[in-house]
Amino acid sequence: MMNTILLIIGLILCTAGVIFIYDARDIAKKVFGFGDQNEATSGLKILGFIMALIGALIIYFNL
Repeated sequence: MMNTILLIIGLILCTAGVIFIYDARDIAKKVFGFGDQNEATSGLKILGFIMALIGALIIYFNL
């Protein structure tokens, strides 16, 4: 049961990380209102990469 829960959490983290990486520009335009969107975009891409990496590690070590 615990393996299934960890697998689902890992899949959700990976999916959210990939969405943050690919849609960072759109998310930055909608959420953040300040002028420099390049910093927000790169921050979201870094956050997405870290989330995807953590999710992949959870999945890898769970199996």
